[in-house]
Amino acid sequence: MKIVIVGGVAAGMSAAAKIKRTNPDAEVVVYEKGGFLSYGACGLPYFVSGVNDDWRKLIARTREEFEKSGIRTFLRHEVVKVVPDRKQIMVKDLEQGSLFLDAYDKLMIAVGASPIVPDVPGIRLPGVHLLKSMEDGLDLKEAAASPAVREVVIIGGGAIGLEAAEAMVHLGKRVRVVELADRLLPPYDPEITEPVSAELHRHGVSLHLAEQLTEIAGAGRVERVRTDRGEYPADLVILATGVRPATGFLAGSGIRMAPNGAIYIDREMRTNIPDVYAAGDCAVVYHRVMEEDTYIPLGTTANKMGRLAGGNMLGRRDKFVGTLGSAAIKVFDLELGRTGLSEADAKKLAIDYGTAVVEAMDHPAYYPNPTPIRFKLIYDKETKTLLGAQGVGAKGVVLRINLFAVAIHNRMSARELGMVDLCYAPPFSGVWDAVHIACNAVK
Repeated sequence: MKIVIVGGVAAGMSAAAKIKRTNPDAEVVVYEKGGFLSYGACGLPYFVSGVNDDWRKLIARTREEFEKSGIRTFLRHEVVKVVPDRKQIMVKDLEQGSLFLDAYDKLMIAVGASPIVPDVPGIRLPGVHLLKSMEDGLDLKEAAASPAVREVVIIGGGAIGLEAAEAMVHLGKRVRVVELADRLLPPYDPEITEPVSAELHRHGVSLHLAEQLTEIAGAGRVERVRTDRGEYPADLVILATGVRPATGFLAGSGIRMAPNGAIYIDREMRTNIPDVYAAGDCAVVYHRVMEEDTYIPLGTTANKMGRLAGGNMLGRRDKFVGTLGSAAIKVFDLELGRTGLSEADAKKLAIDYGTAVVEAMDHPAYYPNPTPIRFKLIYDKETKTLLGAQGVGAKGVVLRINLFAVAIHNRMSARELGMVDLCYAPPFSGVWDAVHIACNAVK
């Protein structure tokens, strides 16, 4: 059996490795448009900042290791067309510029997502950067190292934008963040993101909320950024305005896709076309609480989906249990985490829900350096079943959000989690942990 995988980062290489572990005799071929395999893109901001000074640490498994296990990999090879009726793909060798056909018995599409690039004048000027791929990270690190780069403007106040802002401050740059929405980090609720603006200001980051980018200007390279409300100097611009599934090459293939281009799959990673699978940021994913498909591009989910797809292409029928959209971010000295539904999600689903916003200390006042944690819980008003949780604080937030994720995954009520026997010692928590206190506020 010949299995062709399109995309060699998270989902694609998880599938390839699973296939070879399960059936060493299977022929596995991977085509990757970029120049790197199996790397942790979420670590790129920390490589750019110099917190991690070696890009090779971002590689989860080297190309040589994959090849040694019998997986044939082709870098800088872009699949430009899929013809399911013939079980063929058309591939472009980006180094040579040549085209060729390859055949498959089973096909997996794991091309991920592409950055959204605003259609404004000057968007292609030298000095405008993305931060999505390894190549982006290498280019940005080199550019930011120039002493001529003093003013940095970041377009987008989501997770990548704020991580890039922290990286640039770490490098000694003056940083502005321009965000179209009226607040930062839209997936989080306002009660949780409220401290973030103050934290950014404390570190010298200028915020420009409810502003729309209209132009990037300069004589030969970036010199300034214009919005609908002002003009700002810029030696370097980072675009962090979101992503969309990189599935344009599938037009005319018959593969069913959502309006945003995400591939529809079932819980076994199968598309509507026989022997064609998909996983990762190019596909929808089943949400365990919503009980429906949604689009949540996350590396954690992509790896799980890829592993399932690898086994299922060999004949298994394993179903994905569902995502909760669990995510976390560090913003200077704050950490934020979320899992399950936001309040906006609950409203869209017309759930009869309640909320509880609680502040508690991460450990008792009699042990040095206690810090507050703010939690927001979303729960079913009748049963008190936990539906979502978010938190913000200086420390101890994200691992506690993981507790909420386990509870939501298992459909526990606030009352149940509020009585779970958690560890206690003064350096770590009170006898009633912040998780207990938040759950016991649910009435």
